[in-house]
Amino acid sequence: MQKTPPHHLKSSLNTIPQGVRRVHLIAVCGTGMGALALMLKEIGLEVSGSDNGIYPPMSDLLADNGITLLEGYKAEHLGDADLVVVGNAIRKDNPEALALGERGLPYCSFPEAVAGFFGRGKRTVVVAGTHGKTTTSSMMAWVLNHAGKDPSFMIGGVLQNFSRNCKVGQGEFLVVEGDEYDTAFFDKGPKFMHYDPEVTILTSVEFDHADIYDDLGDVMGSFQRFMGRHRPEAAVVAGPGSNVARVTAEAPCEVLTYGFKGESLWRPEILKDTAPATCFRLFHKGELYGEYALPMPGGHNVENAVAVIAACHRLGLDRHVVADALASFKGVRRRQEIRGEEGGILVVDDFAHHPTAVASTLAAVRSFYPDRRLVAIFEPRTNSSMRDVFQAAYATAFDAADLVCVRTPPQPEKVPEGERFSSDALVKALGASGKDAHLFPDAGGIVDFCRANARKGDLLMVMSNGGFEGIHGRLLAMLEARHAEGKKGGGVA
Repeated sequence: MQKTPPHHLKSSLNTIPQGVRRVHLIAVCGTGMGALALMLKEIGLEVSGSDNGIYPPMSDLLADNGITLLEGYKAEHLGDADLVVVGNAIRKDNPEALALGERGLPYCSFPEAVAGFFGRGKRTVVVAGTHGKTTTSSMMAWVLNHAGKDPSFMIGGVLQNFSRNCKVGQGEFLVVEGDEYDTAFFDKGPKFMHYDPEVTILTSVEFDHADIYDDLGDVMGSFQRFMGRHRPEAAVVAGPGSNVARVTAEAPCEVLTYGFKGESLWRPEILKDTAPATCFRLFHKGELYGEYALPMPGGHNVENAVAVIAACHRLGLDRHVVADALASFKGVRRRQEIRGEEGGILVVDDFAHHPTAVASTLAAVRSFYPDRRLVAIFEPRTNSSMRDVFQAAYATAFDAADLVCVRTPPQPEKVPEGERFSSDALVKALGASGKDAHLFPDAGGIVDFCRANARKGDLLMVMSNGGFEGIHGRLLAMLEARHAEGKKGGGVA
């Protein structure tokens, strides 16, 4: 990981003082920072925030909840704040960051604010890992809520059961997604180092975030340090894989393993994996613990659910209440979310971008909808997926798809020329393996291709961590118009 850069802020002021009344957030319109602003307002604080490019829907949501929004970054925006929360998108030379140092105001990072305002005195459940954090933490929050525990939560995706990604609950629990990405310009360590969990779920450990981590060993070092700071009375619910086993090997607390393989303490068996639910039974220490129906596809989501069941068992929740909650879990937006169906063609959205996530998502959808032709539509957009570190891995990530549409990376100049991922090379590799794959310069080209080639019964699986030029709505509008015109979709050769 990169070394901590020199900066102008006094470390003694990196604190949340007593009696805070007014908080200012720099870079308030990000998903996490916006949610934090809403939570701070909900507990009675006066909240303002600044950002570049303030626009709906986040701007409307914040303004409607009484949060003062300030366009751009200016020293005067700090006003009379008692505390300034600095988002990790902010550089040390940002005008407000410079003014923060000059005025000597107390400051903190996003995870420090979450832990400091909402974690004190709470039983904290942290969900960490390369994959599955958002879905698993959302399941955890919903189960606790269904059980009448009224938890607080801060999660990186919108829970369909709540239509939001955060909540200030009155109960004793806080559920938080523990991110391995860096914290702020003044703290280059991972965000999860700021939480004090009673239970941590660790879903997986793989190489990711190539912009801040050098290699897998660097990633594992961060997770090992996180494991090392757990209290002896805490517990880690540890997912499958040798990397997870290695980073939890010296954890100073109880480690509870789960997964389909090996000698896991918690081991599921899938009974049925087609829509509308994946049904499985679960064994704990070799004894049948219960049977479950999860309205989501895929073995990876079964493992996410098992992690939640194991955590809830450790926290003392009734197993039957947990089963009922999982059966009513509506999922997370942008995680295998059905966006609509027109003319018998289903459009599904997913956040998948890492090759492991792409592969597991496609395999899950394939099993859930076995009679549909699966069309994978992929945009490499993250800092890692736009680099060539996963070039070879992506060539096998689309095995479950019948047809693959790949967009060229947007803004390739963000990555040094010699390190860039090549969509063209991916399409050629897929073609060489016998896969029907096509390259496109933008979303419009993919929409036009689908207009000519999509046919009744198809499932269009869109995978990107960004807006993808509004491709979901554009596909549905095109399909609706095509269907209304009575046109027949041609077959894709």
